Amino acid sequence: MFPYDSSLRAAVQAPPRSIDEVLAAMQSMETLLVDGDGLQWFHQLYRQVTEAVKARLASGGFSDSAWLEELDVQFAALYFDALGKWLSGQPAPGCWRALLERRDQALIARIQFALAGVNAHINHDLPLAIVATCQATGSAPLRDSPHYADYTAVNPTLDALIETAKRELRVRQLGDALPPVSHLEDTLAAWNVAAAREAAWTNAGILWGLRGAPLVSTGFLDALDGSTTVIGKALLVPVPLS
Repeated sequence: MFPYDSSLRAAVQAPPRSIDEVLAAMQSMETLLVDGDGLQWFHQLYRQVTEAVKARLASGGFSDSAWLEELDVQFAALYFDALGKWLSGQPAPGCWRALLERRDQALIARIQFALAGVNAHINHDLPLAIVATCQATGSAPLRDSPHYADYTAVNPTLDALIETAKRELRVRQLGDALPPVSHLEDTLAAWNVAAAREAAWTNAGILWGLRGAPLVSTGFLDALDGSTTVIGKALLVPVPLS
């Protein structure tokens, strides 16, 4: 769809092993993305979030920094994997396809692309990342754990960055102004990242309990992808010209 897609695919081929590798891949991708590519607006926001998490890790702002960094790496790997599969013509989650198939649509606002990516990444990918992190670290997704406290401690940072994005990205894909009143206003008002992350932790707990039932677990993930895809498509309804 874009002439640099093969380079974008190459940038996400190697699974990251640290938050520094996550950021290096993100920065490489960002040198390729252009304003007419809807992926740009989610990607910028996600890179800012990752930089904020890295800064807090460096300052000792979490009770278990190793666990939080592992979550960050597992989380980013799912985004890279979905993007790499789609760019390679392989099956990717429907929630990511909803965004990627519309990357070049000029009538969609930048904030719509950003929130559609956040929707796919939090509502679908984050439960999987939590489970993978717990498996890698010998922990479990419990609400009375220090890991849950670290997890929720990130919410104010995410809220602040998304509120800034809501103001700065409230223009069409190519930067032209939106009409003063549109369905987008209700969409933006309804979005709550803390609620989405709380639901993701709950869904991670369900997946954790289904580890011994792969068929049921797969069905649950398919349903989760389906509901997340519906939300993504609703987020990406183009704003009329007037």
